[in-house]
Amino acid sequence: MDDNQQPALLHLSAAFENKLGASPTRFFRAPGRVNLIGEHTDYNEGFVLPAAINREVLMAVRPRADRVVRAWSLQAEEPAEFSLDSIGFDHQVRWSNYLRGVAFLLQESGHHLEGMEALITSTVPVGSGLSSSAAIEVATCLAFAAISELEIPPVGMALLCQRAENEFVGMPCGIMDQFVVALAQTGKALQIDCRSLQYQPVPVGEQAAIVVVDSGVRRQLVGSEYRTRREQCEQGVRLLQQQLPQIKALRDVTSADLERSGQALPPAVLARCRHVVSENERVLESVAALERGDLGRFGKLMVASHCSLRDDYEVSCPELDLLVELAMAAPGVYGSRLTGAGFGGCTVSLVARDEAAAFAQQVAEGYQAATGCLAESYLTSPQPGAQELAA
Repeated sequence: MDDNQQPALLHLSAAFENKLGASPTRFFRAPGRVNLIGEHTDYNEGFVLPAAINREVLMAVRPRADRVVRAWSLQAEEPAEFSLDSIGFDHQVRWSNYLRGVAFLLQESGHHLEGMEALITSTVPVGSGLSSSAAIEVATCLAFAAISELEIPPVGMALLCQRAENEFVGMPCGIMDQFVVALAQTGKALQIDCRSLQYQPVPVGEQAAIVVVDSGVRRQLVGSEYRTRREQCEQGVRLLQQQLPQIKALRDVTSADLERSGQALPPAVLARCRHVVSENERVLESVAALERGDLGRFGKLMVASHCSLRDDYEVSCPELDLLVELAMAAPGVYGSRLTGAGFGGCTVSLVARDEAAAFAQQVAEGYQAATGCLAESYLTSPQPGAQELAA
């Protein structure tokens, strides 16, 4: 257990005892994640390069003798309660739908679940693009598997949690978030092939730090422009298949293909496809750069990614653009870009480790001077994936 987790677990355990008059028996953690590069490529069967961060969901659990789940969150006022024999969507206690969805999909997959009481706390900011939902889902899946004595491999857990978010919560996300939350490695980013689910750890470099800066702008992705972008990508594939019948997804299209055949697409659809195709190419080049220790080249690819997200995918916003501009003028920076689906949330920057604190301070001061708003920074290095913690 990380020494920094001990106070949080003691606080969580005390709160559990206060609510239930009994001690929790097991503890689980699942990290948030930041995507270094590879945005909006996962649902196009492409490549991504995320890493887990030092913001996390912690869950204290005690099994029940019946098939009832009772859950509380230290970040929400309303508790949740539901029967495993009748799981429905809760329109009032909406945070509980991540637990409900995981339980529903586990049982639909043929697993028998035991009831439990759970208390959750999270340091992953909601709506920031750092995958608070995937962290809750994977922690929940770990907890159910442990108390119900199920054997579920990490990849299977990630796929099930993605289905819970897609089919139960209603968010048509790709596999990246749940996958890296479940399988991340210390000190490594994870290159994921979102078609084959093959993955490889990629060293980020001990001399570099990852700095996440939260713009404070929040967005709702369910029913938003996210769905529209996904539909535009699918439309692009259908139109391109008339000239490129061998393709199944934008993953199969090269920039040269798009140059030759893109005139068949409406301008907005062409722009969306151009981002995805070029972003896949940037991910592969980024992995090669990191493997040879070329942080300068990797940083340039991060900036190119941001420009593509801003201009072709149109998911940036003035606050995110400002943060990237401030980052590129700050000390020690290699590169910076928006991270997550966009429309608000955070930027991610790769910075020389000994300059990271000064970098974060300069960016925050510049952002406050320009907007009047605070921008919280998180300095991190790649963290391990979800796990059970010793009680």
